[in-house]
Formats: sequence, C-alpha cells, structure tokens
Amino acid sequence: MEPVVTEHVASRQFQFYNVAVILFMGFASVAMGYSASIIGTTLAQPTFIEYFELATRSDATSLISTMNGLFQAGAFVGALLINPVGDHWGRKWAIAFPAILVLISGALLAGSVNIAMFLVFRFVAGVGSWMLLGSIPMWMTEVAPPKNRGALVNIHGASLLFGYTFACWVGYGFYFVDHPAAWRATFAFQCLPCVIVLIGMPWLPESPRYLVQSGKHDEARRVLARLHAPEEARFEFAQIEAQLQVDASLPSSWKSMLAKKSYRKRTLFAIGLACGIQFTGVLVINNYSSIIYKGLGITGSTVLLYTSGFNTLGFGCGIIGIFLIELLPRNKIVALGTTLVTTCLVVEAALVANYPVMPGQNQAALRAAVAMTFCYMAFSQLCLDEVQWVWYPEMFPTHLRSKGVTIGLAAVALMNIMWLQAAPTAFETIGWKFYLCFIIPAYLFAIACFLFFPDTRGLALEEIGALFGDEEHEVYHGPIEDVHIPSSEPKGEHTRVEAV
Repeated sequence: MEPVVTEHVASRQFQFYNVAVILFMGFASVAMGYSASIIGTTLAQPTFIEYFELATRSDATSLISTMNGLFQAGAFVGALLINPVGDHWGRKWAIAFPAILVLISGALLAGSVNIAMFLVFRFVAGVGSWMLLGSIPMWMTEVAPPKNRGALVNIHGASLLFGYTFACWVGYGFYFVDHPAAWRATFAFQCLPCVIVLIGMPWLPESPRYLVQSGKHDEARRVLARLHAPEEARFEFAQIEAQLQVDASLPSSWKSMLAKKSYRKRTLFAIGLACGIQFTGVLVINNYSSIIYKGLGITGSTVLLYTSGFNTLGFGCGIIGIFLIELLPRNKIVALGTTLVTTCLVVEAALVANYPVMPGQNQAALRAAVAMTFCYMAFSQLCLDEVQWVWYPEMFPTHLRSKGVTIGLAAVALMNIMWLQAAPTAFETIGWKFYLCFIIPAYLFAIACFLFFPDTRGLALEEIGALFGDEEHEVYHGPIEDVHIPSSEPKGEHTRVEAV
C-alpha cells in the first residue's frame, strides 16, 4: 500500500493547550477507572464482608456475581446512551451527564443500608462509568491532531489505569481501618474526580467536528484556532467542513450500519475487536484478581497488596504505552498483545493445573503463577486495553462515530456480562480449566487482527474512510483554497487510500 500523504504537518500539530485539555479530561477517565475497579478490593474488605454477611450467606457467590453483573448490565445501557446524548446534546454533555451519575452513585453506594440499595447503585455506576468509557475517547479523538492522536487519546487509557490503581491502594489502606464504615469511605472517594471534572467542564472546548455538524462554524473555527497552530487549524477546518458536507448526504441510520458495505465493514471490525479482546479474559483477570490470589494460597491483606501491585504495574505500562502506540500499526500491536497475554494464560493454567495449592509445597510454581498474572497485566496495558479505546472512534466517520462507539462498547459489555457472571462459580468449581475458555478464541483473534484489520494510525479522521472503501471519500492535497466539496471533477491533487 502506498503511504498516505496529507497536508497536515507534524511539526505544527503539537500545542500545549491541546495537551492540557486532554489531560484535564483524564479526571473523568480516572472516575471511570475507580468506579469499575473498586469492587475488586471491596470484595476482600472484612468490614464489607461482615456488613453484608457474605461469609455466612448461602447465596454469597451469586451475590458477588450480581454485583459485577449489574454493573455490566448498567454498562450496556450506558453504551446505548452514548449515541443519543453525544449527537443531540454534544460530546461534552456525553461526558458531563455520566460524570453526574458516577458522582451520585458513589455517594449512595457509600451510604447503602442494605444489599438491594447497593445493587441498584452498582447498576447506576455502570451506566455512568461506561458512558464515560466511550464518550471520553470520542471527544479526545475529535480534538486531537492526526500525528499525535494515538498518544493523546491514550491518555484516556492511562487515566483509567490510574483510577484502577487509586482504587486498589485506597482499598488496601482502608483494610487496616478498624471501623464498621471503612468500606463506605472507599466508595466515597469515587466522587472526587467527578467533582473536579464537572467544575472544569465549562472551560473545556466542545468537539469542533460536532460544532460544524451542528452548524456552529464560527465557534468551531475559534476552537480549532486554540487547539492547533493557525495553518493547521485552517487546513483542518476546511477538511472537516468539506467532509461533513459530504456526510450530510449519506445515510446515518442504525440500519445503514449494516446495509452499506463500508459501514458494515466498520461495524464488524468494531464488534470483532470488542469480542476478540474480551476473549483474552482481561476483565475477568482484573475484576477477580483477589479471588485468583486466594486460589493460589494468598490470604488476608496480602491479597489486596498483590492486587494493588498488579494495577500499579498496569498504570506504569499504560504510561509507557502512550509513547509506544504510534510506533506500530494498530492491528499489529493488538495482534502482538493478544498473543502475549494468551501465552501468559497458557502458562498460568499449566502451573495451577500441575502444582496445586498445598501447605508448604509447590511454592516456586505458585510464585511463578502469580508472576504470570503480572506479565499478563503488563502486556495487556502495553498493547491491548488502551489501544482499543483509541481504535473504536477512529474507525467511524463523524456522523456515525457515536453509533460506532456505542456498538463497540455494547459488544464489550455483553461479553463482560457473560464472563463476569460465570467467573466466580467457574473459579470455585472448575478452577484453572476456566482459562481454557479464553485461549483458543484469543489466538484465532490475534491471527484475524493481524491479517484483516486496517491500520488507522496517523491519518486525519476525514481520511480514514478510504481504508474501508467509502466511495464518496477523496483525500485532498495542495493549497488550502483548493480544499472544497467536489462537484464532478475534483480540483487539486489527491491520493486515494487503498481499501481493506
């Protein structure tokens, strides 16, 4: 494939203001990460177990499944809300609204007086958290410049990991607090990043692509002038305006996502990416790491310490991932990551199967099994978990982006409901054999991703459509004045991008 040449110039794309607003929006990502992760350490909190009688109830295992299952059910609902809120209220409101939900749910989870109340607000937390999960990278994608988009949007993934890590260390710290309400404080911390981002929201820019789509051209120009250098802002505005005029005449219904070939290709890639990455067992390992460590003979506060270290490693790798994401094509880095984490699962399963937990025995093998979970986390955050949040919004044109992100996240949520509901019972009954459910599908996904998925790295969002075979798409070159909507014969030199 010939390289795509554009008029975007890398040296004029970096602006401190652009980086600053994306970094600040990372507080919303922290809120999502904290909300999603706090249950992992809470399940090992003595005060939580005592308050809800999880050590003595006959239905304790099913309740643990329900706590995660309802969060994921809320996640599915939250994914479906991204499209109507993001398209009708704007990209910023698609972040502010769920931040309010996460704030309210954190307060009321902390104040729960019975298991029913706790479960209801786990659902609400799932709705808000997963709206944030999809809406934040969608906004970041639309305000970031092409050359640095992967790294800047990857701040979302790194911030998620900081939220996971923060939740773990808060949980570890409150494990030693001898007070019946210690577990409540861990949920109250969920409110903090939400308050910060909501206070700053009025000063953050709206997506220029959403503004042009809404007819607010002057405001879009002003936003782009702050986000990019003057020449870059001028070119990007012309490119956005031209492409959105074309998009306005194209189908944008849910039906068109499957009816039109290039849209169907995007939809299938998004669903395939969601299912493939979830088949690596990433959320099961993250959410049930405390259960896994107990199964390896680790008990008490050491479980929380290991879980905290596990997520701290992930955060460190997430920071490194910001600088690695633009070095490899998107499809190849995901294929590599899938292969590496699945190999970790193979080794983990083999160790646990052949060296069972016995007092004073097989300690070296069990330490190696713990090491495999840490290797799994490192490879996952370097190559998988962050990259997918960059890739979903890149695949779809502006008029379909919120629908595309909705489809990808809804697929992730459905997969998670299935795996997380099954995980506690599976670990309790079949143990290491549960890992076998992930291994073969994950290896097959790695091969498919390497061979068939497109690389969107470094392209302007308006140029990516050609990778999927959009007939209406032209990539323009030449003076800014020549960037316009073609009638019959386009002016100015242009380059077609080969479709996958």
